[in-house]
Amino acid sequence: MWPGARPRLRAFVAVAEHGGISAAAQALGYAQSSLSAQLKRLEGDLGVSVLVRAGTGAVLTEAGARLLPHAREALELEERMRRAARGDRPRLRIGAQESLAHVWMPDVLAALEYGAGGTDTGADVELTVANRKTLEQAFGAAELDLVFQYDNGIRALGAHAVVGHDRTVLVAAPSHPLARQEMVTPEQILQYDFLVAEPGCTSEMLVDRFGRDLLAGARLAMIQGSLSALLRLTGHGHGVSLLPELAVTRELQEGELVELRLAERIRPVSIVAQWRPRLEPGERTLHALLDVARRADPLPEVTRAARAARLPHRAAGERTHEHNDARQHGSSRAAGHRSFRAPRSVG
Repeated sequence: MWPGARPRLRAFVAVAEHGGISAAAQALGYAQSSLSAQLKRLEGDLGVSVLVRAGTGAVLTEAGARLLPHAREALELEERMRRAARGDRPRLRIGAQESLAHVWMPDVLAALEYGAGGTDTGADVELTVANRKTLEQAFGAAELDLVFQYDNGIRALGAHAVVGHDRTVLVAAPSHPLARQEMVTPEQILQYDFLVAEPGCTSEMLVDRFGRDLLAGARLAMIQGSLSALLRLTGHGHGVSLLPELAVTRELQEGELVELRLAERIRPVSIVAQWRPRLEPGERTLHALLDVARRADPLPEVTRAARAARLPHRAAGERTHEHNDARQHGSSRAAGHRSFRAPRSVG
């Protein structure tokens, strides 16, 4: 960065995040006049206007919108350099969907902290739990280094890999009329509402991807809430829900929910990791975390079969980020083996 760029970029990013100069100044501990001066210097450095000041706040110009992800990336790079020079542990900003953060993600992070990724692979982790739209926006804005999501059928861009698969289960309350059935047919299911947390959530995505052929005509009931709210309502008998098994592991074990046995099984859903390249000094930690995540694969046999099915294409010259990552970091040896038991209390 050029001389004086850091405070100016910090001021700019703060205004973008807080929506106004006053709120940004308060967050940074600046006087408003000082923050305004930093913004004017930034615009002078760049030769363009990056903000439009208004009575209700500040709005990014087109130039400002283009600058924002690069400003965040520059500030993050400087922070990484400072941490490396001081000998601090690298920082890793991770995002995960709530359905993955319910049980699986804490186990993976705890295993990494307890040395499952090898020596000197610890990191100061910042975990963001959010829905798909929020995570994708944050990743695109360089606010996250690594994101774990369930595959929605759209191929991820950039560095990414399938780290595992999860069963797709249809769940209901133990008192639900269908819970007493040994096998449930689509015709029986369609008499009840399908509960989904919000537009674009994992439960809605699974119905869209895997349930439409089996469950054509299903009535979706949006509850506009979190996964926890969805599980509570399902547990109280207000409908059925299609979810990844990881999202309901505890509830199934404790009998708060039961799995409805379908005459036609629904396909598993893959767990996809997407990351920003060139994360030195955190690159080693990132790939150690990916290896740990692969060892925590809920369905290693499905992942092995999916990988084997792709091998002929790779032999013909098709190279994917997942293959390159596995070849370089030895993840193929780790995939499919759960070699740790992380304490549940670490989140």
